[in-house]
Amino acid sequence: MFSAQFRGSRTGNAYSLDEVIYRDESGGLLEVEHDMDALRQRSASDWKKLFESRSGAHQWPFASGVWGKKEWLLPGIADEDIVSLNEGWTNLFFAQRLGAHLGLKDLWVKLCGNSHTGSFKDLGMTVLVSQVNRMRRLGVPIQAVACASTGDTSAALAAYCAAAGIPAVVFLPGGKISVAQLIQPISNGAVVLSLDTDFDGCMKVVQEVTQDKSLYLANSMNSLRIEGQKSISMEICQQFGWEVPDLIIIPGGNLGNVSALGRGFDMMLELGLINKKPRIVVAQTANANPLYLAYKRGFDKLEPVQAKKTEASAIQIGNPVSYDRAVKILKKYDGEVYQVSEEQLADAAHLADTTGLYCDPHTGVALGALFQMVEQKKVSANDRVVIISTAHGLKFSEFKTKYHEKKLEGVTSRYANEIIHCAPDVEKVKAALYDRLRK
Repeated sequence: MFSAQFRGSRTGNAYSLDEVIYRDESGGLLEVEHDMDALRQRSASDWKKLFESRSGAHQWPFASGVWGKKEWLLPGIADEDIVSLNEGWTNLFFAQRLGAHLGLKDLWVKLCGNSHTGSFKDLGMTVLVSQVNRMRRLGVPIQAVACASTGDTSAALAAYCAAAGIPAVVFLPGGKISVAQLIQPISNGAVVLSLDTDFDGCMKVVQEVTQDKSLYLANSMNSLRIEGQKSISMEICQQFGWEVPDLIIIPGGNLGNVSALGRGFDMMLELGLINKKPRIVVAQTANANPLYLAYKRGFDKLEPVQAKKTEASAIQIGNPVSYDRAVKILKKYDGEVYQVSEEQLADAAHLADTTGLYCDPHTGVALGALFQMVEQKKVSANDRVVIISTAHGLKFSEFKTKYHEKKLEGVTSRYANEIIHCAPDVEKVKAALYDRLRK
């Protein structure tokens, strides 16, 4: 009854999802197009009831927050072809104390990093690897799945391929990702190639390598990834009882996540599950800010930059593949773009930690944008605001340790919590303890 296909963003030509293809004849990226007339045969209230009935279900594959929306993502796949690690249904954290500090009554953090590999990339990778699993069963000669990565994509690809028994190949920029991110694909058995370049250089290599159709491309220019990631929008609304937040802030690098967020809202609006749009804001680090620079010029065109070192390493990208998709969504959703310095992202992440969170640096970038918006009075006290946290802070323990040791370059560590070194003498311990508690 329900179906989907690839559609060329420039030519409008249609292609099967079972075909190894990423761009149309003009070079434009593909989009996954659903049969919306078929989806409209079920009412909005019936869709809500179906999705609610699958929440917390133990029936395969609906325990997954992604596959609970199967008909909206990859409707033609058989359940036995699905590769799922129970991704999704992540915590929507009520950041009450942080909100109070900022003068906001309704601040939330969507903890997408509370997932199998510790990042939101799991949401897209379950869809892509499941489709590859189906294609291999149908006889499509795919030998391995490959990606360029700044860490999180490679971890997700390696884990899902390992679960499916499919070889994975990852290209990483040498010396530019955390130890935790590096060891994940190694542990899951991927072929790991460390290249003496940055992410953009790795992306160029993987696109050339995957011209061999036996190697399937898993980066977010492949719109199957976008399909899984758009479930974030649906989860947020469902967790709010199908109410739409006023503002969503998301960190942006290669920009697939921005377009995914908008696609999720597009579908809910078109099928009547919601009746208003949120504002969508993208936050970039000042050291890798091509979208921000284009935004300041009225989105005239993308001018790639040489990305500089940033603690937010997953978005250290100077030539984002999904730029056109992201701009389209930002224009539709009253969007803005902010840039955040290294000190701003570090202080924002660690201020949030003092209120019960444990933020990775990319969440710090999103929070840094929120702090600017509050200062500029672009957020009202009663606005419902959602920060998209894309990865778990445990993957960035070096960043957090250096912050508290005041060893981050160019950062003063305003909220550092230094360890008290003290002799094992009760009076000295008490003196040091009470001195700290009085501060």
